[in-house]
Amino acid sequence: MTKQRVLFIIAILLYGFFFIPNWDIQLQALGALLVIQLLWIGRVFPLAFSSLILILILSFHFFTYDETLSYFGSSLVWLLFSTFILSYAFIETGLASRVSLKILSLAKGSGKILIFVSFLMEFVLTLFVPSNIGKGQLVGSILDDLMKNLKTIHDVDHIGKSLFIGIAYVSAISAAFVPTGASSTIYAFGMFSSVSETINYFTWILYLGVPILLFVLLLWGLFLKVFPVEQVDYRLIKKLIDEKIEQNGKWKPREIRMAIIIGSTIFLWLIQPLHHQPLQLIGLLGATFVCLPYIGVMKWEDAKKGINWDMMIFFAATLMLSNMLIDTGALDTATRFLVQNSENFNQVYIVIGLIVITSIVRIVFVNVLGFLTIMLPLAITFGEQLNFSPLVLAMGIYLAGVPGFLLITQSPVHLISYSFRYFKIQDLFRVGLVAMVVWLCIIFASIFLYWNWIL
Repeated sequence: MTKQRVLFIIAILLYGFFFIPNWDIQLQALGALLVIQLLWIGRVFPLAFSSLILILILSFHFFTYDETLSYFGSSLVWLLFSTFILSYAFIETGLASRVSLKILSLAKGSGKILIFVSFLMEFVLTLFVPSNIGKGQLVGSILDDLMKNLKTIHDVDHIGKSLFIGIAYVSAISAAFVPTGASSTIYAFGMFSSVSETINYFTWILYLGVPILLFVLLLWGLFLKVFPVEQVDYRLIKKLIDEKIEQNGKWKPREIRMAIIIGSTIFLWLIQPLHHQPLQLIGLLGATFVCLPYIGVMKWEDAKKGINWDMMIFFAATLMLSNMLIDTGALDTATRFLVQNSENFNQVYIVIGLIVITSIVRIVFVNVLGFLTIMLPLAITFGEQLNFSPLVLAMGIYLAGVPGFLLITQSPVHLISYSFRYFKIQDLFRVGLVAMVVWLCIIFASIFLYWNWIL
């Protein structure tokens, strides 16, 4: 009997235990949470199909069918829809490759700087590609081509380790830099907006960007220490990158139009406090321009190929799950229990403990979005009952839950990066232990110093 079949049988037994008897609705909410997380984490079915099962459970036991389906009309779902089209057009026009190579050329042939600008490249791509997997594949293929040419002449094992472990780490962390960086980031943006009116595109970067950039600088230093850069004639690196740039030729009309569309979209997101139009509407405006005749860069038939409909179903299901936990009072009950049993502890220790537990539990969760559907609503409710800023606590939990440092199974991007075979599992674990401690220290400093000062 396969693992998926065993997990499916367990899910059926859990459903029968929690829903056939007339249990309290909060216990049933716990049962729904256990069933769907078992299906999602165990990959019993594709995420979208498991999400359909969740829709049935919610419609029969918690909401009306119309109420359940109303989450597909959420503005956050349509923001995700818009970013799929924008990122697909950005890649398909060739603009993504051109921008990436231009950023790598900033290294000027220096191996140490090459590692740093590879991190910078992922941050820039995050503005345009709201998919860690898509970003990881794009960056990985560009760097792999560069490394293959270098390896024919020099031993560059340490550079390869730094570049490709960097993909695994920075891809997820850079996605947290802007509120449209990934599906999990869009979800977090919605949760933060529900507890604070100050959250917009600009303030998100202000609040979260500072600790993220600080960590990336320290991560760069850590890589240089653990994997010292080999002595190589790095003029070869500059030559290889310049040759790739020359192969792209002059800017094509489609690239210019795409640059204007996506640049205007990001600019409107940044100045949102001035025009007061929601990010979701601006995103849809940009996605529409992609397909307009004469102005856009592709037809709708081509653009819709970039829409991940399965992810949209899954994303909407996570919104349903979060609201079910809140509306049934299950989260209030859970947090009251936690608060009552931690009254003898200092508030600072409680917050630190919660952040550490989040980072440890994250090790076994492959899907960050599914993990955050539990942790972010819990953090907000817990902060309210603990008399600690819900926004600050939720941002800390969010940052702790985003990256995976220790195992290649912690995200699909880790697996993509590892598939290029430039580092071993031991290399990831070795540098990951130190990186994880540094990341947690930065989160603690943000919670108790930076965010308290700036909010």
